[in-house]
Amino acid sequence: MKIAKDTVVSLHYTLSDAEGNQIDKSKQPMVYLHGGYGNTLPKIEAAMEGKDIGYTTTINVEPSDAFGYYDEQLVKVEPRKNLPAQLEVGMQFEGVVDAEDNTHSVVFTVTEFNDEQVTLDGNHPLAGLSLRFALNVTDVRAATTEEISHGHVHGPHGHHH
Repeated sequence: MKIAKDTVVSLHYTLSDAEGNQIDKSKQPMVYLHGGYGNTLPKIEAAMEGKDIGYTTTINVEPSDAFGYYDEQLVKVEPRKNLPAQLEVGMQFEGVVDAEDNTHSVVFTVTEFNDEQVTLDGNHPLAGLSLRFALNVTDVRAATTEEISHGHVHGPHGHHH
């Protein structure tokens, strides 16, 4: 079966930065619903379109097509008293960002803190990086009606209700 809209694609990946330094490697297949459902990066979907089990490729993805450019305005320093008593670097909190055109929620990560203040970063950890994905398709199947209506994969390595 060829990868097309409303197919479920399983693939292994190795994610590296532009210099080839490995960032992540799948232990279990990444499984996504193909066809513009937002379950993976559009550049990955474009590279997979029309391919079959066993297809391998490496694609380069610039920040504008991945996790965006690093935005200094998403780094906030808040009074320590405004956050929970138990705090660790790496903890995450959902917050709101007021932009000129809209207000939206962002996940902020604690990057440092002391007794007086906490630094929170709302950028994705991979923001600003050019990325290289080595991809290997391990399975392709037709999506179920329920998966299509929900916009994501169910079952092993997918979403569970």
